[in-house]
Amino acid sequence: GEIEVHGPDATELTQRLTTNDVTALKPGKGQYSAVTDERGVMLDDTVVYDRPDEGGYLFVPNAGHDEELYDHWCASRKKWNLDCTVENVTEQYAMIAVQGPESEAHLSEVTETVQDLGRFEIASASVAGVNCLCSRTGYTGEDGFELLCPWDDAQTVWDAINCQPCGLGARDTLRIEQGFLLSGQDFDPESNPRTPYEAGIGFVVDTDSRFLGREALAEATPNEQFVGIELTERGVPRNGYAIESVDGTEIGTVTSGTLSPTLGVSIGLGYVSTAHAEPGTEIRVVIRGDRKAGLITNPPFEHATTEQ
Repeated sequence: GEIEVHGPDATELTQRLTTNDVTALKPGKGQYSAVTDERGVMLDDTVVYDRPDEGGYLFVPNAGHDEELYDHWCASRKKWNLDCTVENVTEQYAMIAVQGPESEAHLSEVTETVQDLGRFEIASASVAGVNCLCSRTGYTGEDGFELLCPWDDAQTVWDAINCQPCGLGARDTLRIEQGFLLSGQDFDPESNPRTPYEAGIGFVVDTDSRFLGREALAEATPNEQFVGIELTERGVPRNGYAIESVDGTEIGTVTSGTLSPTLGVSIGLGYVSTAHAEPGTEIRVVIRGDRKAGLITNPPFEHATTEQ
């Protein structure tokens, strides 16, 4: 999804609803952040951009969360009596992600903008005569770019890029290998409530910033930690599978898992008690009643080419 926030109090509203320091952004810059409630529990994770082409912010909720966060921004604006406009523009935009080590060279054939973009920067770009926004971001762990273009021009932009299509299954494998969170699966405010500290993204929490949930997070002491899991015998860890210590004590739960084609082993993500979160700790994952041996790891599962 895509939501725009404009007006005199756009900075204050977005600052109070996201955990990172929005005031540190300059036009054309972006930051990874979390949206928390008063408990410090994550409602979503997001990228917030200070738009390069006009005043205000563009932030990107996870798929299916745009209406929820739009309502959250609007209700908070009214509650705090702030002067700004909030617009859900999800249906106006298409997003096309071009990812991989050759993404810059490939996109440079259709727009020069990418050559000047640093990580988490965004700029206006023209692709096949279509005005787009281009950011150096992605959800794969590789270098890459995300293009926002008008919905009606998406086919034109897609045809101009002309590269190998990648489905959601392939993308999900890449984000698991990198250890990236999936909203609604690796955390959910109702079924799997987690703070940024539990979810391993405490680096997006600016405790000097005045945001909803700051007080709760200041007092939080995580009992569980988000970790990687690598099986050492045949089997694939899946969402909801129990994680046990070697002696059979349940210590956590798998949230994501797959057979990694890159590594040739089964890997997963999940939460375990902090006492068992040290990389190298031997564990068991219960798969259809069988206890499969594995190890706790610290994602990414392979060397990262970028930072989230």
